[in-house]
Amino acid sequence: MANNNNGSSKAAEDMAKTSAQNTSQNAQKSSNQGKKKKGGLIAYLRGVRQEMSKVVWPTREELTTDTIVVIACVLFFAVGFWLIDTGFLAALKGILGITLS
Repeated sequence: MANNNNGSSKAAEDMAKTSAQNTSQNAQKSSNQGKKKKGGLIAYLRGVRQEMSKVVWPTREELTTDTIVVIACVLFFAVGFWLIDTGFLAALKGILGITLS
């Protein structure tokens, strides 16, 4: 039993040391973040250019197909909502006897 207590206190000490090390490392990182790097805008734009070169752009055929699918979906849902709205309006007119001019 004495070994278990000694082992758990050693584990607690190790955890405390690790926590202290992590805290000091985080403090160093946050103090470095406050410093301004030279060439920030130019480095940023270079990074943007580099990332944009990795983009896989769609072909004209893919773009056309995707555009047609989007337009078809929009039209489908527009007609669907129009039908539902017209149905509710007709039901309310019939139930409440409302006339719209």
